[in-house]
Formats: sequence, C-alpha cells, structure tokens
Amino acid sequence: MTKYSLELKLRAVLAYLEGADSFRTVAKQFNTSLTPLKHWVAHYKEHGIEGLMSTYTNYDISFKMDVLNYMNDFGVSSTHAAAVYNTASPSTINKWLKQLEENGVDALETNKKGRPSMKKETKKKPVEGSLEALQAENERLRAENAYFKKVESLSSRKRSVRTQKAKVVHELRGDFNLKLLLSVANLARSTYYYWINTFGRQDKYEEIKPVIKERFHTNKGRYGYRRITLELRNRGIQMNHKTVLRLMKELGLKCLVRMKKYRSYKGKIGKVAPNILDRNFKATKPNQKWVTDVTEFHLYGEKLYLSPILDLFNGEIIAYNIESRPIYPLVSKMLDQAFIRLESKDSPILHSDQGWHYQMKSYSQALKTHGLTQSMSRKGNCLDNAVIENFFGLLKSELLYLQKFESMEHFKQELEEYIHYYNHHRIKGKLKGMSPVDYRVHALKAA
Repeated sequence: MTKYSLELKLRAVLAYLEGADSFRTVAKQFNTSLTPLKHWVAHYKEHGIEGLMSTYTNYDISFKMDVLNYMNDFGVSSTHAAAVYNTASPSTINKWLKQLEENGVDALETNKKGRPSMKKETKKKPVEGSLEALQAENERLRAENAYFKKVESLSSRKRSVRTQKAKVVHELRGDFNLKLLLSVANLARSTYYYWINTFGRQDKYEEIKPVIKERFHTNKGRYGYRRITLELRNRGIQMNHKTVLRLMKELGLKCLVRMKKYRSYKGKIGKVAPNILDRNFKATKPNQKWVTDVTEFHLYGEKLYLSPILDLFNGEIIAYNIESRPIYPLVSKMLDQAFIRLESKDSPILHSDQGWHYQMKSYSQALKTHGLTQSMSRKGNCLDNAVIENFFGLLKSELLYLQKFESMEHFKQELEEYIHYYNHHRIKGKLKGMSPVDYRVHALKAA
C-alpha cells in the first residue's frame, strides 16, 4: 500500500476544503487515489492535523466495542466511524465487525506481538493423589455442580449463551474462584468482563420506546420507521432512522402491506385527452396540478366507490365523493367541490387515466368552463398517474386492511375520518415533517 507524507496529505486536504474542485480533480492533482483523499478530509474535519498522522496503535477490546457499538447505535458506515475515532482505516473496522459476527467478542482480543515469554510458571500443580490434588478436584466438582444447576434454572429465559454463562459465573463468584468458574463455563475472562459490564448498563432507549409505541398506536399502525423518525424529530428527539427501525422490530411494530386498486377503463367511448402532465408531478403552488382516479372497496357483499382529487403541491385531498355505484355523479359531484376552491387566477391541470367517466363530454365541458386543462395517462400505463395510485395504496393498507368494520356504513364513516386524518395529521417526509394542510398554510404564509 502506498504511503503518503503528512505534508502531502495536508496540502491535498486544504486544496479540497479551500478550493472549488471535486475530490476527483484534487486526487488527480496530487497523484493519489480518490478513497484515501476522502478519508483524509473526513479525519481532518474531526481531529485537525492529528487526524492525518499515521497511527500504529494496538486497540484494546473495549475500544473496538466502542467503535462497533457507535456504528450500530447511529447507523453510520465504517468510513464515518474511522473518522470519528481516528482509526487507521475503515477496512480495519470492517475486520473487527466480521470477527465479532463470526467468533464473538473473544475474537477482538488483541494478540501480543513479539516472542512468547520464557518465564516458567512459579505455581506448581499439586502431585496427583496428594491432599491438595484431592481438594482441588473436589472444589472443581462442587463448582461444576453449582454451575450447571444455575444454568438449568436460567435455560428457559431468552438469553444468548454468552450472556447466560457470564450471569451464572457472576452469581457464583462469591463461592468459588473466578479462574475455576471460567474454566468450568469455558468462558474467556475478557468475554466475562465485557458482558458483566453490560448487565448494569441502563437501556438508553428506555424513555424513547414508549414514545415510539404511543405514536405508532395513535396513528393506528399506519406509520413506518421513517415517519416515526419524523415524529420523534418533531418532538426534539434526534435519532437515526436505522435505530428507529431496530427499536420498532424489538417492539414488534410493523406496518401492513398495500394491495391493488379498481380499474375503470372500458375502452374508448369518447374523446381521449393528451398526456400533458407527462409524469411531472412537482407543483410549485396550490391549485397548479391536480390528479384524480376512482377506487373500489368490497365489504360484506357490498361495494363502495371513492373518487378524490389530489393536489400535487402538497398531496392534499381537496375534494372527494363516495357512492355505492360507479356512476357519473361520483365524479361530477367531486368536481363541484373542487371548483369552489378555485380563485380567478387559478387554472390547474387535472390529470386522470382513460376511465369512462373522464372521456364523457359533460366532464370535459365542465373542466373547460372553469378554466382547467384536461390531461390523461397513456392507455394501460398506471405510472403516468402514480401519485393518486400511491394514495389509494396507503388508504387501503392503513384503513381497509388494518381495521375491522361492523358494516359498510361503519366503513364509510371511518373512510371520511381517514381522509380528514390524512389531510390534517398524517405527516410526510417530503413535506418537512408536516401534514398536507399544515404545509399549505406554512407555504402561503411564507409567500
């Protein structure tokens, strides 16, 4: 491996930090590789010039575990951890991680370098058959008997093998010699001390777990780890999303999956509009781009149809109608609600699929009268209307498949409540952790 001088490292780092060139350009300028340059910059930001100095340290087991625990708790890469702890290379940390996963904590014990000691053992073993030997054997048998009794009493509890061994040794330490107990348990001394230290360590997420459970159940199991992370941040709790995911798995909190939607295409029965939206789902202000579609619910031998309009600016459902049949008023009544929200300066695009409702002359004429531009997806291409498809998926997974309903009327009430919840309370990452309505109000105030 190429060795670089401290002077070259410092010059390269400063050239990158003080200039406008990319990593690749600076690496080429100083005739070095891209990866080490990134490492130097990261180390310099954390530790200054000391981070660029070569280190030849034999790290002890506690230091290695600190680094690995840091990676696990905060979900960072080995490159990031190497910069924070100023270790020589991320590959070294990856090696520690592999050793821990394959062979446990004992594998992290640093091997002593140099020749083995030539000193002879000063303590002699007792002569076989002597009183000392019989006493030692008797002591060992007593220790084994006590150890296996303890192990049997703990075997039904959910503990790892190492944790169980260390716990038993710790409980018997007052009655027997530690070295003897470790020999009986076939447990390394370093492993014993590591696990004993963890016994008394308080769960640092003890106060956060109830908050995660409360937010999950308040939202009726509709939030995954990303939105739970946003909820925590809204409460001033900064936590990596990977840690939240791990804690939710420990707590048994998991969202349900989504399923398919109803299709209303019946062939070409009227005029088909061009795909003006063209998958450009980004809107810079309210009432600029709208999308719509129809979805079906089937419960207790009955069907219910929902027709909503979603504003692409903030994902808000600005109008909707519910009918027991997929008739044209399902769509026309929805339009009447949407038109009320328009101001004289508004002329949004309203995008849909090629469903039969949207090909009708009365539908096209209503849009034209109110200054709306009609847009349609290409035939058989659901991705052209992906945003409303996504809303239907959320709706069904967070309501239909999550709750039990007494009747279709009960479901209809819950459906209306869900749409209100979705608009006013359900936060989104791309809306800076706000609900659609909060984001719209915030944007209008800032304008």
